[in-house]
Parts: sequence; structure tokens; C-alpha cells
Amino acid sequence: MVKDKRPKKQHLIHYANGPSLEEINGSITVPKGKGFWRTLFMYSGPGALVAVGYMDPGNWSTSITGGQNFEYLLMSVILMSSLIAMLLQYMAAKLGIVSQMDLAQAIRARTSKTLGIVLWILTELAIMATDIAEVIGAAIALYLLFHIPLVYAVFITVFDVLLLLLLTKVGFRKIEAIVVCLILVILFVFVYEVALSGPDFGAIFKGLIPTGQTFSSTDHVNGDTPLTGALGIIGATVMPHNLYLHSAVSQTRKVDHSDQDDVARTVRFSTWDSNIQLSFAFVVNSLLLIMGVAVFKTGAVKDPSFFGLFQALSNSSMLSNGVLIAVAKSGVLSVLFAVALLASGQNSTITGTLTGQVIMEGFIHMKMPLWLRRLVTRLISVIPVLICVAMTSKQSPIQQHEALNTLMNNSQVFLAFALPFSMLPLLMMTDNAKEMGDRFKNTMWVKVLGWVSVLALTFLNMKGLPDNITSFFGANPSASTVSLAHTIAYVLIAAIVALLIWTIYDLYQSRNKMPKRFESTEEHYDESKED
Repeated sequence: MVKDKRPKKQHLIHYANGPSLEEINGSITVPKGKGFWRTLFMYSGPGALVAVGYMDPGNWSTSITGGQNFEYLLMSVILMSSLIAMLLQYMAAKLGIVSQMDLAQAIRARTSKTLGIVLWILTELAIMATDIAEVIGAAIALYLLFHIPLVYAVFITVFDVLLLLLLTKVGFRKIEAIVVCLILVILFVFVYEVALSGPDFGAIFKGLIPTGQTFSSTDHVNGDTPLTGALGIIGATVMPHNLYLHSAVSQTRKVDHSDQDDVARTVRFSTWDSNIQLSFAFVVNSLLLIMGVAVFKTGAVKDPSFFGLFQALSNSSMLSNGVLIAVAKSGVLSVLFAVALLASGQNSTITGTLTGQVIMEGFIHMKMPLWLRRLVTRLISVIPVLICVAMTSKQSPIQQHEALNTLMNNSQVFLAFALPFSMLPLLMMTDNAKEMGDRFKNTMWVKVLGWVSVLALTFLNMKGLPDNITSFFGANPSASTVSLAHTIAYVLIAAIVALLIWTIYDLYQSRNKMPKRFESTEEHYDESKED
């Protein structure tokens, strides 16, 4: 009997095992034989989506607090984090372009189903942790700009799903343009505010060179050491979901995979795009740290939350010079800060939803519409924020602000769990000639720098975990509480190491096999649903 090949009506949530982000995969044609700048323009966009994760609301307080406490000392940490990010994102884009699989698909194809589910849950937790920071940032921005009560502002953030519905109709190239515009808004705000402060550029450039003091654990300022400040910046900068996202959106350009030169050209221009956009992210994070030093008087910012920074930008007693004070009296500095915060939150909304779809399809082969995906994750993410607001509603505004800031910072601990499980597989697969081919496997210097970076980031994240767990128990934990927190941290570290060994073992076992990339959704449907 002849099978009916007419398209089948799909359920809202359905099986998916096709190309990464199938609706936009290979959807943008890049003309050949054009000049460098015109070609670069056509490839530009995916890098901006990735760069958003390096300047999201979770980065703001760590960078500004680092500047307040240690002046320009931690500039070198921002620089090193950005260079490591460029290296990792280059490998992620190359994996997607060459293998035609995103990182989640590539890991799932080489590991067991059970491990795939475990890694999916771990990565989902990391994305939700990032989403908590976005909820807090967007809700506070709405409160500061429009005086909307925090509870209502948190609920309003759920409706950014309507923005996603609109964006799905305008085309991916326009989404890239919107993201770039929002990045430029953030960049303009901080350039303007820092320019008014007249920073010490000599000290800034000196701070770009790391010294023995950069990672000191003995020099305490306001309860922090340079090491804890550095770990906070690193933890907020290099995030696992960006690697999954880049390996997917790098495939939006049409590539002739039978032509290695065309593949190489795509890798080359995608790398240019990524590095340029991440350079903007480096500038934004540097400006945030410089704000902590030059915009505010040293030690003036006692409340590093978004509320405290907003108020400090309108408080003449906290600002460093007469020009800033004169502008601050008009309210421009604080309003621009809130606008940049809102822009950052909306940018992260777009990229976070795309990443969620990538890992869901890649790890468990399940697909749902982007708006539904966003609605589910956002509703889950607002729960801890609403609980925090409700529990502190009868307390003073400062206590409420501190509680929200602590929740945002503590949520980032999940990033330390998930990061090694994206970095190590990425490095192992791009090092493999069987996987990438001799032309596209990592060169020796990329391999060496990659392993040094991955091991260093994993070590630093694990080193900072005991303090991160301790922070869950409040600002002044007892000795017994600290001991309990450290015990929990060491148990978690042991679990992470065991899971890493399992992941590496599975990947090593499959190193000489070429896994099946994917089957199309239609083929799967025909084979599994029809008799």
C-alpha cells in the first residue's frame, strides 16, 4: 500500500530530531565573491546573540563591586575571561558549522540516553538560574522607571513571551538587528556615564596586566578578597548556555558542505563576527568596573543591588566629580541606568529562549513552540523571585533589595555545575580529527590554550563553590553553618567529578565512531506512526 506523504498535523509538544533550530537553519544566503566588509556584514549577527550572555544583568553587580573594592585590579580578570570566551565560542561555532550538529546534539549522539537526560536537567537548571537574574533585572527596571510595584513588575516580565511571538514573525535577520540595537543602547549608556567621570586611563591599562595580587585570598576589603571578586566576575561572564546557542545559530547561514573552502569561509567569518561582538561585551564589562571606580566615590556604594546603584547615580554625595553631580541632579544618569538594565533583560530573553529550545531538542528530542517554551521557563523562574518579594514585603526597602540581590547572586551557583559539562565535550570533539576532519580540528595552540582554559575555569568554579554555598545561609553564618555549607559543597564537587568522569568515558568510547547526525522529523513520523 502506498503511504500517505501528506504533512501530518503536529502536536504542540512533539518529537524532533532534525537540524538544529530547523526553522532558521541555513535560512540566510551569503553571496560569494563580495568584499571582506560586505561579506562580514552578512555573517554578522549570531555573535551578537552570544555576546548578550556576557553582559546580562548577572554581570553588573560583580563588576561594579569589584571596582568599588579593588579599583582597577580586576580589569585583567575581565580581559582574561573575555579571551577565554572568544576561544570557547570559536570552537562552538566551528563545531556547529563543520559537524552540522549543535553542541547538545553532538553530546547526545555520543553518550547514553540516561546521561543525556542528566545533562539536559543540569543545563536547564543553569538556564533557569540565568532567567532568575533576568526576571529580577527586568522587574527592578520596570519598578525604577515606572514605579510599578515589584510583585506586579515580576508578573509583567512573564508577558515578554508576547515579544517572542512577534519576533518569530519578523525573520531571524531582524531578530539579530534588534539584539545589536539593544547592545548599542547598553554600550551608549555606560560610555556616556564613564566619559563624564574622567577615569584614569593610565591606571585602567595598568590593571589589564595581572599581578600576584589579582588572585590574592588575604587582602580583605568590605569582606571580599581579590580572589572572591575574580571568581564572581568569571562565574558571571563565562556561561554554559552560550556554547550551546552559538553552535546552533552559527548554522543559520547557508553552507555548501561538499565544498571545504565554503565551510572554511563560514568558520572564518563566524569567528570574526564572534570576536568583534565579544569585544563589545568586554568593553561593557570593563565600563561597569570603571563605573565602580570612577563614577562613584571609593567605598560609597554600600548597596551593590540594582536599587542601590540606581539611587547612587542620583545621589550627589556618592558621585566622584562636579560634572557627574550636575548631570545627576537632572535624573538622567539613573534613568539611563534603568533603561540599560531593561534592554539587557530583554536581550537575554531572546537568547535564553533559543538556547532552551536547542538543549531540549538536542538532549531529549522534544520540541515545543518558542512562546510556550518561554512561558513555561519564565513561570518557573518567577516563583523564587515572588517568594523572595513576599517574604521581605514587611521588611525595610534595603532588606528587600539585599534579599533580591542575594537571590540573583546565589542562583548563579548552578552555572558552576553546568559549565564543565559543556566545555570539556566541546574541547574533546573539536580536538578530534575523525569528528572535524584534518582541516578543521583544533590546531596545537588552540588545543593547549583550550585545555588550560577549561581546566582553570573548572578548578576556579569548584574552588569558589564552598563560599557560594555558604552565602545561601545569610550574611553572618555561624561556624557550624559554615562547616555544613562546606560539607555540602564537597559532596557536590565529588558528584560533579563523578559525572564528568562518566561524560568523558562515554565521549572517549565513541571517539572513533561517526554517529548518525539526525533523522528528519518527517522520516521519524512516517516510520514510527504509520503501519
